[in-house]
Amino acid sequence: MAEQPYLAAVRESYDTVAADYVKLVKIPEAMDPLGRAMLNAFTDLVQGADRGPVADRGCGPGRVTAYLAAHGLSVSGVDLSPKMIELARQAHPGIRFTVGSMTALDLGDATLGGILAWYSTYHTPAEYLPVVYAEFQRTLAPGGLLLLGSYVGDDAHLRPSQAYGGHTVTYESFLLPLDRITELLGQAGLVVIARLLQEPDEATIGRSWSVVAPVRRQRPRSRTGMVA
Repeated sequence: MAEQPYLAAVRESYDTVAADYVKLVKIPEAMDPLGRAMLNAFTDLVQGADRGPVADRGCGPGRVTAYLAAHGLSVSGVDLSPKMIELARQAHPGIRFTVGSMTALDLGDATLGGILAWYSTYHTPAEYLPVVYAEFQRTLAPGGLLLLGSYVGDDAHLRPSQAYGGHTVTYESFLLPLDRITELLGQAGLVVIARLLQEPDEATIGRSWSVVAPVRRQRPRSRTGMVA
């Protein structure tokens, strides 16, 4: 099936900004304490459940992937941008990084103990989020955990022309209410058990949120027909 146009825009844009992204975006150790606490809680929960490895979806240059690995998780990273994956492999040669799309994960059913999608889904149009969430659900083992983080909006649709060092970008951002995200996750069989809503400050671009959602034990395993 033909790739959706938004995926090409995301890939090309992040290939363009990759070098400046690494310079400008904070490492996990310098993140805000609440966001870092969610990463640490996710790590503890996945380790305690011991249901399998973790996949970092939309891993970028692999900094958060490496943070999880340093805290004891068996983790790999996937990103749509070949340039981001190149930088991740250079910086973290001991971790497996591959190019791929969240809409069609190259994994079998119920193979993961955890998925991290940390500020990596807000370029996905709302109509394709069920495709992404269905792939998360399909690949997570029963009881496996998803940690999802993004920005809050009231169905906001942003079209930035420049980003990360002033480079021209063509991706778009789709910011949804947290209740709608929770509903879409539930429809995919991912039940939110914790959520953090943060107000903006001088270091952030807007309201942000993160949620922890385990997979229901009884769930369908079929792929959606809408894949990239």
